[in-house]
Amino acid sequence: MKAMIFAAGRGERMRPLTDDCPKPLLKVRGRPLIVWHILNLVRAGITEIVINHAHLGQMIEDALGDGSKFGARIVYSAEGTALETAGGIAKARPLLGEEPFVAVAADVYCPHFDFEQVKTTLEDNDMWGNPHPADKRDVAWLYLVKNPPHHPKGDFALNSFSIANEGEPRYTFSGIGVYRPEIFDGIEAGQSAPLAPILRRYADRGHVGGEVVRGNWTDVGTPERLAQLNAPIHQGVRT
Repeated sequence: MKAMIFAAGRGERMRPLTDDCPKPLLKVRGRPLIVWHILNLVRAGITEIVINHAHLGQMIEDALGDGSKFGARIVYSAEGTALETAGGIAKARPLLGEEPFVAVAADVYCPHFDFEQVKTTLEDNDMWGNPHPADKRDVAWLYLVKNPPHHPKGDFALNSFSIANEGEPRYTFSGIGVYRPEIFDGIEAGQSAPLAPILRRYADRGHVGGEVVRGNWTDVGTPERLAQLNAPIHQGVRT
């Protein structure tokens, strides 16, 4: 399985920190956010990694190189202007291949997420829940978390491992998901396109699965959240 890390965002809410440093290179506990993901992916045996970038993208390439120092093989999908999540995937399709891939937002901090679980999740679900995969198989699998204080209404409902747009209880999308590449066929390379409408459309058809993950997870969306993560442990912050 290959992985894609989304690193093209401008990080407007993180300014002025992101004026001179791309958001994925901001450090938590002395390590860039994106490196936490790379190391966790490699630990799970996922070493083929695609990273898209736009704002200060060359700094990301200079910092990470070809990935060999992490035990990975990193290739880059450069975007002149950020293409949003689905648009970024569409542009990177030639690098991702035709098998399901895992994708993760570079600006979330989840140091203990076990990427081992993502490698067969779509196939396992087809065998267990869908006797006719060609007609009913999931095209995506989303990892959800309990709603953080800044996002109390969540993104999706979850009913017996099936993602729904309406219903209770509701959870927040963690930024980590597994996708079949064909769901991006309708997006041309270089076209800007968000991911959420695609997921919601397939969820309405019953083709998106998911589960809730526990453990440390933070959307590092503001300087205040970054500072909290980097506060001394004796102040109550734990990694």
